[in-house]
Amino acid sequence: MATLSRASLVSAAFVRLSNTLVDDYDVVDLLHTLVEESVGLLDTAAAGLLLADPNGELQVLASTSEESHLVEALQRQAGAGPCVECYTSGMVVSVADLDAAADRWPDFTEAALAQGFRSVHAIPMRVRARTIGALNLFRRETGQLNVEDAAIGQALADVATISILQERTLRESAIVNEQLQHALNSRILIEQAKGVIAQTGRVDMVEAFTRLRGYARAHNNTLRQAAERVVNRTLTL
Repeated sequence: MATLSRASLVSAAFVRLSNTLVDDYDVVDLLHTLVEESVGLLDTAAAGLLLADPNGELQVLASTSEESHLVEALQRQAGAGPCVECYTSGMVVSVADLDAAADRWPDFTEAALAQGFRSVHAIPMRVRARTIGALNLFRRETGQLNVEDAAIGQALADVATISILQERTLRESAIVNEQLQHALNSRILIEQAKGVIAQTGRVDMVEAFTRLRGYARAHNNTLRQAAERVVNRTLTL
């Protein structure tokens, strides 16, 4: 079997991302596709995404692993870390060696190192002057992302951001906030559904999400719709 070129892999990733942008698309599914493609393409072990709610507070919206989800959650609660700084500044924040960042972000650094991560690269989700969140790329080795990987990561984040903040929503703040709040509410419901699936099926949270997402796609449901059925006990996965 022929090995795909890097350019082909990048093109395929953008196609998969764009395929989620249908009428009434699922924002949570879009963001999960973003973090999955980031790990698949870039030199990273895990990825997690924080999105700002209408009050400007960062919330975890997507993660490729429970480990990175835990680090993201701690970072949000502590109010400090690369992704938080990336969001507030609107600039890329790259930490080549987390050991050297212990004084800067002690809680986040301790949690990340405990999960085996050694470096992190945070990319803003930004259009024009507005930043709505940040994408965190976790690595198990020290060192910076190379220039090409950093550029691809920013391009992936840009596509997702533009899809959320379309031109009409950039002019209508109330619509933007409604979309973001809907996504955050969906995420809470999905986390509840994952817990139900994990408990009833005796599987871990990663497998629980895989089952939920697989059902939603197979039955043309949004993740929120499938999660509601699981939480209401009208669906067992």
